[in-house]
Amino acid sequence: MLKQLFILLLVVIWMSSCGGGSSNSGRPGSDGKKIFRYNQTGGLTSLDPAYANKRSNVWACSQIYNGLFSFSKNLDTHPEIVKEWDISPDGRTYTFTIKSDVYFHDNECFTNGRGREVKAEDFVYSFKRIMKEGTGSWIFNDKVLKNLDGSISDTCFKAVNDYTFKVYLKRRFPAFLQILAMPYTFVVPKEAVEKYGKDFRANPVGTGPFMVRKGAWDEKNTLAMTKNTKYWKKDIKGNQLPYLDAIQVSFVEDRNTEFLNFFDGKLDFVANISETSRDQILEKNGEIKEKFAQKFKVEKIPYLLTEYVGFLLEGNDEKSNPFLNKKVRQALSYAVNRKGMVSFLRNGVGMPGDYGVIPFALPSFDSTKVVGYPYSQKKAQELLKEAGYPGGQGLPQLKLYTYSSDKEYAEYLQKDWKALGIDVKIEMNQFATHQEMVDNGKVTLFRGSWIGDYPDAENFLAMFYSKNFAPQGPNKTHFKNAEFDKYFEEAHETDNLFTRYEDYLKMDQLVMSEAPMIILYYDEIIHLKQGYVIGLEADPMNNLILEAVDIKTSVDIK
Repeated sequence: MLKQLFILLLVVIWMSSCGGGSSNSGRPGSDGKKIFRYNQTGGLTSLDPAYANKRSNVWACSQIYNGLFSFSKNLDTHPEIVKEWDISPDGRTYTFTIKSDVYFHDNECFTNGRGREVKAEDFVYSFKRIMKEGTGSWIFNDKVLKNLDGSISDTCFKAVNDYTFKVYLKRRFPAFLQILAMPYTFVVPKEAVEKYGKDFRANPVGTGPFMVRKGAWDEKNTLAMTKNTKYWKKDIKGNQLPYLDAIQVSFVEDRNTEFLNFFDGKLDFVANISETSRDQILEKNGEIKEKFAQKFKVEKIPYLLTEYVGFLLEGNDEKSNPFLNKKVRQALSYAVNRKGMVSFLRNGVGMPGDYGVIPFALPSFDSTKVVGYPYSQKKAQELLKEAGYPGGQGLPQLKLYTYSSDKEYAEYLQKDWKALGIDVKIEMNQFATHQEMVDNGKVTLFRGSWIGDYPDAENFLAMFYSKNFAPQGPNKTHFKNAEFDKYFEEAHETDNLFTRYEDYLKMDQLVMSEAPMIILYYDEIIHLKQGYVIGLEADPMNNLILEAVDIKTSVDIK
């Protein structure tokens, strides 16, 4: 605590000063190079896209590799290496034609060390590879063609010629192009994977705007990515990308230190600021403080993340699991003051979860058609009485399972539920332990978050499909409802966006009515940028794409 107060005091003193520019903040460096600097908390574990299952890995891999598609700021799928594509009338066969003259990075895994051209077979290899290994296997396993015995068909991916390949699905999946924009599907060369084996994680070879030379990743300290001078993309004016000469990543875990480094001009960009830092940037209503906005660029946009409390709906005995009583679940939901939570604990960052599970960052969010649980202690008390527990009498002590960084939120919920007459004990574990307990159905009341892997409401609603029970699938509450399953399957059988949206909203309302979750809030992203950084835009998926980012060299930094 003393350390945090000391850091904040330094920040306040710095903001109050007239000058204070660091000698390290000048642009460009003494050698004329444009180097973009950011910090990554949470640890970087791999530069292999097959293991792009955490934000730090995704951000790094997004600079090194390309896929068929990418996401625009508006969450549209934008063609990358793909030139054109065709979808069969039944929605089960996709034909892709890739661009010519796209080359892998120069690397000693290739003949004479020169990167070769990407071919259709490289995508076939890359897609099959993540199904056999890596954390992204789920994106294809339940979608592509399978043999009669249920095993994955060897022909689900097939190269027709050097620039054309096909993907065969077992059923229609309207969001499939979005799947192909995920980092898991970035193309990799077989030569590099075979040469480096497990060490491919630290010796990446892609097609992207930046390269990682041998020894450039000092784990837990720094990562240096250098410009790919042979990058295949140009900007709209025909200028060669990228504009930057290099990217420098540090791995400082303390968020307050990271924030102070940004103030001191040692970082060009910061995201996911700490709650302590929010007080320096935001008013209590979520508005950017004027003094801060005058010095730095600040972007705050909706994020594809829904925070919730889940109930495990397993068992036949309400005495051992009172959450089998729907009115108990509904009472607990009405008792949560979400607006207060967002205001007091988050400085207005986020939107109270008074609606469904679909976050307001998605176009299918509709507050007029999905009714959730706006704060009402009166309604909560009525439902608790109807459930047979007036004023909480007769209910055993409840236990809320969560993790260490969630302590303030858990205590906030505990206070709201105590006002209802319900005694709740908080049990905190390490995040990995918490996840394991939740995934394996060992807890009945638990904190959870869902970040959209791709920008379609199907990704959020899949948490309630009866065939997706955890640990194999994302249905951690073990919610089961025949009507929901019918709508979920129906939504997969149409390409009509409006029909799908209607089904999505019906599912969302059905989930809210049955209350397997308490929706707490929909998150927002805050990006802080130095004034000389141009071309860096936040998007609802919190991606970091640096190929078209530039640094002004004529700005006098104060």
